[in-house]
This record gives sequence, structure tokens and C-alpha cells, in this order.
Amino acid sequence: MLFRQERVGLHGRSFNVLKFRSMCADAEDQLEDLRHQNEINGHAFKLENDPRITPVGRFLRRTSSDELPQFWNVLMGQMSLVGPRPPLPGEVAKYDIWHRRRLSMKPGITGLWQVGARRSPEFDRWVEQDLEYIDGWSLWLDLKIMARTVPAVLSGSGR
Repeated sequence: MLFRQERVGLHGRSFNVLKFRSMCADAEDQLEDLRHQNEINGHAFKLENDPRITPVGRFLRRTSSDELPQFWNVLMGQMSLVGPRPPLPGEVAKYDIWHRRRLSMKPGITGLWQVGARRSPEFDRWVEQDLEYIDGWSLWLDLKIMARTVPAVLSGSGR
């Protein structure tokens, strides 16, 4: 089943990202009860053994298959193949000034932090990777990131 979620893209414009549903239908309602277990330091939420993830959802996430519908967002011009991940509006509302520069480039399905700092629990490290990507953008860098994404997906190291 497809899931639409509001995200923030280029220059702070909102759009609906498409994903395959990997969580139970009332996942958003349960978030506040889980927030104290957040494993990320900063303006994002991750929980390794999130009880809201369905058994099928675990497979989808491990293989990054839940992201496949985002190719539609790419075709619609809302996203790129490579770029900073599109954040939730609630996360953007809490950004420090320097974090907002992530929004200066079209968001991507994969990016530098997904292949380089994916397991880092530090949100600021993710942003640093995104800014490194923005500052050093080139077609060659995009190709290298896409090439590094393939082994990450095939190894099932998705989170």
C-alpha cells in the first residue's frame, strides 16, 4: 500500500513523498509515546526496533524497497536521485540556522550521509554530510554515491 507523507523540499517547499507503507496505520499517533526512546541526537527520530514497523515493513526497510515509489517524486520534479533526504516539517521547524542550508538543493532518494554516515546517531553529522555534498556537487559525485548505494541496498543495511 502506498503511503503519502508531507516533506520539505527545495527552498522549504512542501510536497508529498510517496513510500510503501512500512508501519502500522496509526504510527503517527504513537510517535509521542516513543519519542523518549529516540536513538538520534538532534532533530530527527529513529528507533532501531521501532514497534510500529510491520513484519513486511522490516523487509521493505532492510532492502530500501519502501523508497521505490519516490521515483514518481523524481519524475514529478520534486526530488532527485541523489541529494539530502527530504525532512519532515516538524523537524525543519526545530532546525538551527545552519541546518536550513540542506533545503538549498532538491532532496534525493539517496545521498552522501545514507552511504557514509547512515549509522551515525548524530543529526549534525548527517547535516555536515549533506552540506559537504551540496558544496562539492558534481555529476561524478552523484555517480559515486549511486554506486555506493547499490551495495548498501544489497547488503540489507537499511535502517
